[in-house]
Amino acid sequence: GEIDTKKRGSKLVADLAASLKPRYHFAALEKAYYERLPYRNHTVLQETPQHVSRFIALADVGNTSKKKYLYAFSIVPMSLMDPAELVKQPQDVTENPYKKLRKEAQKSKAPLCAEEETACQFFFDLNKHQGKKRPSEGKERGSSQPKQAKKPPQPTGPCWFCLASPEVEKHLVVSIGTHCYLALAKGGLLPDHVLILPIGHYQSVVDLSSEVVEEVAKYKAALKEFFRSKGKRYVLFERNYRSQHLQLQVIPVPLDHCSAEDIKESFISQAQEQQIELLEIPEHSDITQVAQPGTPYFYVELDTGEKLFHRIRGRFPLHFGRSVLASEALLALPQRADWRQCAAERAEEAAQALAFRRDFQPFDFALRA
Repeated sequence: GEIDTKKRGSKLVADLAASLKPRYHFAALEKAYYERLPYRNHTVLQETPQHVSRFIALADVGNTSKKKYLYAFSIVPMSLMDPAELVKQPQDVTENPYKKLRKEAQKSKAPLCAEEETACQFFFDLNKHQGKKRPSEGKERGSSQPKQAKKPPQPTGPCWFCLASPEVEKHLVVSIGTHCYLALAKGGLLPDHVLILPIGHYQSVVDLSSEVVEEVAKYKAALKEFFRSKGKRYVLFERNYRSQHLQLQVIPVPLDHCSAEDIKESFISQAQEQQIELLEIPEHSDITQVAQPGTPYFYVELDTGEKLFHRIRGRFPLHFGRSVLASEALLALPQRADWRQCAAERAEEAAQALAFRRDFQPFDFALRA
């Protein structure tokens, strides 16, 4: 807080650090001690893994505030290190701050003077506009109208999940927000197997607008709290393959039945059995960083925040996510791995939806809007 980050830092040094990718970057001109979380120097699953960088600022020697001015460490030359050990990513690794700075600079229509270069900050404590389009002058003055949300693409044919579509089985709907809704899964693995769905037509998570992403996160948080109140944890998965409309499958698992680590290991081991490369996405990364719109993929997310990802390049078992959860290792319901074998009468489905809606009501933020 004592450093004026808007008037500190050097764009030239930032560009140099981004190009050289140092393992350690020391600074001392600001006479303050600060150690940033390590940041990665590659894009996950898109570039060859590289070593991380650590930024450390030190105070001046013998300062009266007794701020840290010494940093002891042992470093092995890169040429002597095992390549796998060199590129190993620590758990607290973050995204590269310089990549965001470069993207922001590319969006600018004209070069900025030193006083205006607020993004090049000493501690990379990015300002509120970082990573977003620069607002117009009218918006800065509060006089412009809010930008209209981009309309989602329209389906090419009948869609079972666009809420306005006549094909939607509305008796399964349990909550409706502004941009998303919840519905029980038809032929659910369990009675409280629920789907998070965008109201408009989107094919996958990576296609969603920011408003929809925000509301998806709200539903995730509400479902996590809801299921925890019932002694359960949820597992969420998405299959963006041979599907027209985004469906986030959310399935609860009793807390005393298996741990999050058990679930993760089951997904990974059963994927290996089927020659499916299921990779863990680093904690601070997001699926939009590893998959472009239109890319077929399978994605798993635990309520601990752990994420698994597989880029589909050929054939893929349509019921893989559900089969793993239904396996003996987890829910032990192998006979319910295929939703078509779990069909119920409409009256029974409606009763289950009513029960879920009633129980979920205290956690439903859409009712408080």
